[in-house]
Amino acid sequence: MPQAKMVRVAAVQLGAGADVNANLETALRMLDEAAKVKPDLVVLPEFSNHLSWYENKQHCYQVSAALDGSWLRAISNKAKQHNMHIVVNVTLQRPDGLATGTSLLYGRDGKLLAENDKQVLMGHENDFLEKATRPGPIVETDVGRLGMYACMDGVINETPRGLGLRGAQILCNSLNSFALDEASLHIPVRAPENRVFIVAANKVGPLIPEALLEPVSQATSIPKQFLFGAGESQIVAPDGKVLAMASRDKDEVVYADIDPSLADVKLRPDGTDVFKSRRPAIYAALAHKPPVTREYRIGAESSLVATYQPSAVGEAAIAEAADAVRDAGKQGVRLVTLPEMFCFAQGRTHDPVAGALLSERAIEALTKACKDAGDICVATSLVIKEQSGLYHSGVLISKTGILLAQGQLHRSERHPWSKLADAIKIEPLSWARLCLVVGDDAIYPETFRLASLQNAEVVALPFTLLERWEVDTGLLERSAENRLCLVAATRPTCFGASLTTTLWEDFTIMTPWKTRPFDGHISYPVVTRASAHAGMCISTIHPAHAQNKFVSKSTDVVDGRPWQLIDAIVN
Repeated sequence: MPQAKMVRVAAVQLGAGADVNANLETALRMLDEAAKVKPDLVVLPEFSNHLSWYENKQHCYQVSAALDGSWLRAISNKAKQHNMHIVVNVTLQRPDGLATGTSLLYGRDGKLLAENDKQVLMGHENDFLEKATRPGPIVETDVGRLGMYACMDGVINETPRGLGLRGAQILCNSLNSFALDEASLHIPVRAPENRVFIVAANKVGPLIPEALLEPVSQATSIPKQFLFGAGESQIVAPDGKVLAMASRDKDEVVYADIDPSLADVKLRPDGTDVFKSRRPAIYAALAHKPPVTREYRIGAESSLVATYQPSAVGEAAIAEAADAVRDAGKQGVRLVTLPEMFCFAQGRTHDPVAGALLSERAIEALTKACKDAGDICVATSLVIKEQSGLYHSGVLISKTGILLAQGQLHRSERHPWSKLADAIKIEPLSWARLCLVVGDDAIYPETFRLASLQNAEVVALPFTLLERWEVDTGLLERSAENRLCLVAATRPTCFGASLTTTLWEDFTIMTPWKTRPFDGHISYPVVTRASAHAGMCISTIHPAHAQNKFVSKSTDVVDGRPWQLIDAIVN
């Protein structure tokens, strides 16, 4: 094997106010501080030149940096002085008095190598800045292949996904965020999701003029301490491990030594290549222009759901699951999700023909259990035999039999015998619009996007847990970025167990919240985790809350995706 080429990457965390000259001094001081650890690449936060608060568009333009101006020239000089690559994000002056939020990459010689405008603007940024009109570049450097994005671009998946698919090994994320779930969810998930390294630099200090902290706090019901940058800048490996993390409130430099070539390996533990197994042909709807308004069917305000982890396999697992469904029905549960291939050892079969026969017996037993239990459904995946062949298929079973059969969309090396389905289906139940996601289809962010475009409110996921990031950040992010409730069942492993997510009613920032105090978490869902033991875990979900997709004014997490710029995803 070739010898690993190690490079040192660093994230610089700092505060920036309304004085562009003072902000430049801070940036230069922190770049000098970073230079002490001799990094090959340094990433600075979003809007390093001026806090993101403007009187009007003219004011925004006036405080923005000029590409050939002294502010950025000083940054480029630091790159040359310290022989390091620098990614800095600023509001950048454009023709006709316009401005963009732009990440700029300077090489070791101080020359500008690339620029990338922000694709997804957050709230009031839409009033002052112009969106990107083209995808960001992938830049070949002696550090590795670099891609850049900023803050809200990473709260939803499309921008970093496109960069990863186009070959980036290191994604440089500049942030200007007070949200605590940036560090706990949105930043780290993009690394294992795309099998890349992430270098993310966030702000600290006030994000609005200090004189306005009290009135803005009162107007929005956001306590003053949450109007400050949340810090926790970090470096994340392709497996989701956080290699370095900064504090919540200090100017700071964090760094790590990495081997960028590890980002070229896109394999799951079972040997599935998560890039080669993508299905761009079935993702076409993601690139369609969103409707002006979306008609949502509002589901139930609340419903009881459950995951069940069986202790047995084979016929014993079928009997055990059927009893669990009957018991759940007595408690008013509307949906029970069982693990992927719940009655098969290790959730797989090497004899799918025989597996189809066992699956038929499971369907018969679960149908009878639903009939005994009343108004309840059970979701799992099994081997389904059709005229066209054998499918690893999700099934939603009620007292009348199979309500919905959802074939696996992506090839998995655990089920190489399975034919693939070509679309996501939705089942309108009395309490929610439900879809089934089958096994490893959950690894692909495109799957849940397709479900959300069909106004799904609840996703039942029978899966097999192979990697820690799936339950630490992956499934939580699928729920958060699509505003979907998730009922996900697996047999427990050393990485975790089944989980259920639901959504807070209060979600849109800069509006008064009625049902919970603002605690710094915006998108992070409410999570109920099953224990590591066999048995039932019952929780309450809120399908009606899936209706609200607006994280801030003019920023919809689904219809606000950069649909014009995702050729790498759909082609």
